[in-house]
Amino acid sequence: MKNRNPLRATLAVAFFLMLAGCGGGSDAPATAQRAAPLVAAQAQQCSPNNPHRVDAAAATTLGTLADEKRWVRAYLDAAYLWYREIGNVDSTAAAYSVDTQAGVPDSIASYFEALLTPATTASGKRKDQFSFTYPTKAWKELTQSGVSLGYGIEWSMGSPTPPRNIRIAFVEPGSPAAVAGLQRGDTLLSVNGVSADDGSSYGVGVLNEAVFGPRAGQNYQFRFGRQGAPEVYALLAGTEITRRPVLLTKVLEVDGQKVGYIVFNDHIVPAEAQLIAAIEELRAAGISDLVLDLRYNGGGYLYIASELAYMIAGPTRVAGRPFERLQYNDKRTADTADGDTPFYAKACLPDANFRCSTSQPLPTLDLARVYVLAGGSTCSASESIVNGLRGVDVDVRLIGGSTCGKPYGFTARDNCGISYFPIEFQGVNAKGFGDYADGFGAQCAAADDMNHALGDPAEGRLAAALHLRSTGSCPPVPATPLSVRPKAGTSEPRLVRGPTRENRFLVPLQR
Repeated sequence: MKNRNPLRATLAVAFFLMLAGCGGGSDAPATAQRAAPLVAAQAQQCSPNNPHRVDAAAATTLGTLADEKRWVRAYLDAAYLWYREIGNVDSTAAAYSVDTQAGVPDSIASYFEALLTPATTASGKRKDQFSFTYPTKAWKELTQSGVSLGYGIEWSMGSPTPPRNIRIAFVEPGSPAAVAGLQRGDTLLSVNGVSADDGSSYGVGVLNEAVFGPRAGQNYQFRFGRQGAPEVYALLAGTEITRRPVLLTKVLEVDGQKVGYIVFNDHIVPAEAQLIAAIEELRAAGISDLVLDLRYNGGGYLYIASELAYMIAGPTRVAGRPFERLQYNDKRTADTADGDTPFYAKACLPDANFRCSTSQPLPTLDLARVYVLAGGSTCSASESIVNGLRGVDVDVRLIGGSTCGKPYGFTARDNCGISYFPIEFQGVNAKGFGDYADGFGAQCAAADDMNHALGDPAEGRLAAALHLRSTGSCPPVPATPLSVRPKAGTSEPRLVRGPTRENRFLVPLQR
């Protein structure tokens, strides 16, 4: 299994090591808040060498690494969707028993991963590619504020082997990368003199640190290629970046009508207010259609997906029907019976303790049809928007490429400063459909055209959506491949990002 775990190393380390070797939550009503199931082993008994225990969500007592592993096994036995498929794993094996400050996180992560089901989907991919662990403090900082260390660059990688085609998918407004003049489509050539296609141990180390794990305040010299322009150089230092989950909202004039366009990239807490503002802007403009760009949205809190789906569909279409029904393992029949996530009609804007600060009605567009731009980086809570809307007969037209296929989700459970996210539920829509572990296919195929800015009507995926809207048919596939069209037999380029941004999370909001 590939490393999905920041406790073992950064995700980027694992991705680049692979290269060198060859990379939702919903709030429920007060009566339906689902706490993580109790486990037989005592929680918060921590090895003195666990560096994360000071960040635990509750008081801790000194224990051993064996105590922590015992709790992990008990938790998965109680909560894991596929608990019956857990194999016989020797918790005392050397790989899971390094009781040092550096070794405890790695040992815990390795043991957790060893317990996950080895089963595969119909296409042959791992059924559980998604369960993960994360330091509790870092998880809260990232998901509640959108703050992470970097330059303001979202990286896309085309291949696990050279040529890797590492490019800038987009730049956060106002970030160091934006100030340096970097832009979508720029191709990484080298950093600190090391080629982006270097396969040596030294080169992998330099790339990993500079590209995906910069140290705060440390300067890195980047060299980029840009189509039709001289090479671009940028000296960037790692700094705290606040992500803007709703990257762009605009109104396009098409065939004498107004078409709304939203780039929505992350289901994190700040997204809610930004989505409300975007929908209000488009409603005031009197749009007749919406293009929702989810190509880079890996998921997050499910309550945000529910609210957005409600704002698109409106109250009449969703009346009396759930956004998503959550199905847990057979030990959790009460949770399954109480597992409906509604189409939320009111805003929440939660505080740090997930208490809602408002109950204002959400604005709506009342659309019977929506065009969704998607691809291999469209995952989990983003896929639930597609599935949830289709469950209430909204015509969702998918343009781009197949989505990643994650009809599953989690609730977080902290132990000793580490948050555990085993898959706990599968979501189905109001019609009972949730079988998309291999993704939703696109109605119209279109490459991620990095030679044009997001929101440019000439950009490949947006152009295909507008063509479909105007003519009722897909545009012809270009004879010359666009900048990042994958070769036959290969997958679409993917964003390189951690599991916090590629999943569906359930949180007990207090409305």
